[in-house]
Amino acid sequence: MSLSEMMSAGHEAPPPRRRRRRRWLACLPALALLAVLVVVVVVLIGKGRGLLPGPLSEGCEADTPDGIVQLDLDQMENASTIAAVATSRNLPERAVTISLATAMQESQLVNLNGGDRDSLGLFQQRPSQGWGTPQQIADPVYATNRFLDKLVQIPGYAQLPLTQAAQDVQHSAYPDAYAQHEADATTLSGALTGRVQAALSCTVDGVGAASAGTGTSDVSAALSKDFGHVVSTTPLGAAASSSDSSGASPSGPTQDRLDVQLHGSAYLAEHGWAVAQWAVAHAKDLHITGVSYAGKQWTADASDKGWVAADGSSASASAAPASDVSSSSGSSDVQLTVAAS
Repeated sequence: MSLSEMMSAGHEAPPPRRRRRRRWLACLPALALLAVLVVVVVVLIGKGRGLLPGPLSEGCEADTPDGIVQLDLDQMENASTIAAVATSRNLPERAVTISLATAMQESQLVNLNGGDRDSLGLFQQRPSQGWGTPQQIADPVYATNRFLDKLVQIPGYAQLPLTQAAQDVQHSAYPDAYAQHEADATTLSGALTGRVQAALSCTVDGVGAASAGTGTSDVSAALSKDFGHVVSTTPLGAAASSSDSSGASPSGPTQDRLDVQLHGSAYLAEHGWAVAQWAVAHAKDLHITGVSYAGKQWTADASDKGWVAADGSSASASAAPASDVSSSSGSSDVQLTVAAS
């Protein structure tokens, strides 16, 4: 019988066993040390993955004037795809913020293969409710487009409170839950739409190499799928030497180059940063070893932290707004390097 049951039945609680208590007190210093170690490990895992060895050293960080958000590689890849799809539709940043907050609530930005009843994917859409087939909903690009199809039908959605706009699409049993993610979604959207330049960086423990002849073509296909008509690509061949910005080595994989052209008369600089930071988020999956844009570059080398100036000097510009790229880089194209075996 438990203590609460004994008390409810009229029994008195047993007196403390003082000898056992004294032995327990003697163990307190060791227990306290163990508790401190547990707390330290939890903090390191949750907030400082880069301090731990192995796969836990991987992760992404968006750092903008709105705040800092840390996600794992898979989450940031999905977040960047959501932003890219909205960019391909020429939607305002508010649409990205609403979409990200919704996916953060519904799936924690993980492309789930299950959920409540027949719910699936980033937005937990249900085939039985007309969102599409399970195979379609499992595609982040399709799922994002379906969410945005509903969102843009809401009159004045960009001016509505985020939780109301999200709820008008989702019809959730917990309509107020979306609001808790608005601050983080605002930070992410600032980086992933390109409004804030050089605001996203990812740390990877290696990007591997694509099969020969497939590296740049796979990147081109993914860019076209996510960004649509906003971009086109031109393969540039192998990097010229081991001294280029990609860190190519004669003994390592071939470093193929890809030029990404931006289209549209407005927001070219922002779209360029959206593409550049999308490439960083997808670096692991698409074997991207380097990204260059607007006079800055990012490499997948774990020893490098964030974006640096193309000449190798420090370029901590995460809080700067996107600006005219032609004056700083001489080109409005995004340059990518891809490792291929």
